Amino acid sequence: MHDAHDLNLVIEAGIPLVALETWDEPRAIDLLLRLARQRDSSLFQWSVTDGLKRGGFGLQIEQSAKHSNPEDILDYLKHRAEPGIYALCDFHPWFGDEHPKHTRQLKDIALRHNGGPITIVLVSHQLDLPPELSRLSARFQISAPNRDQILTIVREEAKKWARGKGGRKVRADNATLQQLVSSLQGLTHAEVKRLCRSAIVDDGAITDSDLPALNKAKFDLMGMDGVLSYEYQTEALNNIGGMTNLKHWLSKRHEVFRGNLDGMDTPKGILLLGVQGGGKSLAARAVAGTWQVPLLKLDMGALYNKFYGETERNLRESLQLAESMSPCVLWLDEIEKGISSDSNDGGVSGRVLATLLTWMAEHKGRVFLVATSNDITQLPPELVRKGRFDELFFVDLPNEEARQMIFTIHLKNRELEPEAFALNELVEASEQFSGAEIEQAIVAALYSALAQDTSVTTDLLLHEIHKTSPLAIVMAEKLSALRHWAKERKVVPA
Repeated sequence: MHDAHDLNLVIEAGIPLVALETWDEPRAIDLLLRLARQRDSSLFQWSVTDGLKRGGFGLQIEQSAKHSNPEDILDYLKHRAEPGIYALCDFHPWFGDEHPKHTRQLKDIALRHNGGPITIVLVSHQLDLPPELSRLSARFQISAPNRDQILTIVREEAKKWARGKGGRKVRADNATLQQLVSSLQGLTHAEVKRLCRSAIVDDGAITDSDLPALNKAKFDLMGMDGVLSYEYQTEALNNIGGMTNLKHWLSKRHEVFRGNLDGMDTPKGILLLGVQGGGKSLAARAVAGTWQVPLLKLDMGALYNKFYGETERNLRESLQLAESMSPCVLWLDEIEKGISSDSNDGGVSGRVLATLLTWMAEHKGRVFLVATSNDITQLPPELVRKGRFDELFFVDLPNEEARQMIFTIHLKNRELEPEAFALNELVEASEQFSGAEIEQAIVAALYSALAQDTSVTTDLLLHEIHKTSPLAIVMAEKLSALRHWAKERKVVPA
């Protein structure tokens, strides 16, 4: 009803040209048909395949097939059209720089019928009107269904499934149902129906196991290939060695982020600083896995485009898509690569930073930002000042307790029993190793054991550890400077 009211106001104002962007064409036509009836007017629908149709009880062919030609329909609208609303579906390929005559004809029609009896509604998934037409037109987007409407659609689809299965009801608990509703927000009515149906049809149940595939399908519908990616692989906090402070911080904010507590500010995000291989990426995956929300990864390098303004547009569209996927975790890996100042980039990095900071300050959705950085010297002061992120965490090399946990986790992941190894010796030998370096030592030991046709032993692991020069030794000065920076600024140890 909200859409019908707003669109009726646009038509009532006598605006001759309306750009209606939607992926749900049938719903748009249905909305226009109801408006035409309400106004005691007529609706006509045009497409290049069917020509012109008149709306009624179904759409009937109104004119001969000659009106399927773009030139003919424009000539008809300009000289002979009867009063009414004309929906031109997917007309966007026939105006713009490649079709100046069509653009001029649309302008002539708009000027002739400004405030008159004809309203042309361009219906398409995306409409970039030429400047000649934009000042004579109004833009309109059909709103996505809200939570109550989505819940109604889910129940309708469940009833349809039940009727086809002899009355057997769809199984679902309320918590999972609410998560499903959250995941379906931002989609059109038709897309909600389709994805809901796909979740129900295989087993007649809505379960947690349906949500990852549903979120991936939603992302694909709205996707930004190459810039923003959907990460299937997430982790649990229990699979991270150490990072006690980070785990405690996240656990305290879990219920607030899920929206279960009113009157509390929704957590905005964290910045993880530290050495390469220290587990920052694993921590980003663990936030999404523990909170059971989609994980989106923004490739800062892929944002950049040679055309002026396109880089910032890529970022804005990525952030809008993340908001449409909320609740979710948005992971900006190695953020310094996208916003570090470069005098040779024509100010692009500065504009990217400004776009990101504006979004961080203004967005209201449940999008939790996890930014990771290996080089704090490249981070602008505006980003790391207090208030931009909820907290800054410094991810240092794992201590003895954390290293023992890391060995245990990675040995179990490879079906090796930790009790069969002298963990104390391994922990002592791996001082100054990162979590990634410990994992690689285990992988190398497995290959050595395979080559020697033997089992992995403590001695084999120790041999691989002693062969490794950890990054903390190779880049000792850089690590020392990083620790000094974090200590001076009282950055919280992870």
